[in-house]
Amino acid sequence: MKFIFTIAVFGVLFFVLLSSGCTSTSPPVQTQTSVPTTAVVILSPTPTAVPYPNAMALNEYATFGSGNEQGKATVYRYAVKPNYNWTSPEWNSPQQQPTESGLLNVERGHNIQKPQVGNTFLFIYVRVTNTGKNNVYVPSAKQFVVFSDGKVYNYTSIYNPDVIIDKVFGTQYDYAIGAGGKVGYILPGESNSADGYLIYEIPAPFSPATTYVVCNLDSKNQVAWKLG
Repeated sequence: MKFIFTIAVFGVLFFVLLSSGCTSTSPPVQTQTSVPTTAVVILSPTPTAVPYPNAMALNEYATFGSGNEQGKATVYRYAVKPNYNWTSPEWNSPQQQPTESGLLNVERGHNIQKPQVGNTFLFIYVRVTNTGKNNVYVPSAKQFVVFSDGKVYNYTSIYNPDVIIDKVFGTQYDYAIGAGGKVGYILPGESNSADGYLIYEIPAPFSPATTYVVCNLDSKNQVAWKLG
């Protein structure tokens, strides 16, 4: 009887403990502590303004005019020279050049052209062709300007039409206008194209990727060519 009574007592105690949850096998509830987060801001690079986003490449033609008076123009190459040698039959005369360099024994008429300190010469080669049926007016040399690193540069004219620059073929573009026609006009056809170089003095060094040749071909068409 004592044994049965003992079992009964333990059974009652077990039931009480079970009812109170002391023997719960559920895992304890864990309290999570929130960790403050720091927002990460990704800065995008500021885009650099491109002065002529639709600029053409070298040797790419731009058209102008209308009807029977139409043309096309291009800047087809460039060259950089720290200085250049030139000669001219007219400059050879004693009246034009009364002295010569005895130290270097340089013949009369052979001259070296130097830029200002820190500058260089940029040669731009221009070609304009009449693609219409009538004579067409072509832009003058002064209408071609160089835009480099935010500054505009005008061309520097050579002394005379007969100037010959060492290792540079052709003539200055300004003097080529009028070949086969009136001054400022050219006849139709590739053979009558106004073709020549223009010289600009700009700071050295310069970046072709940020240098443009800009021209107002007529009252309605402005075009730019990117050198690099």
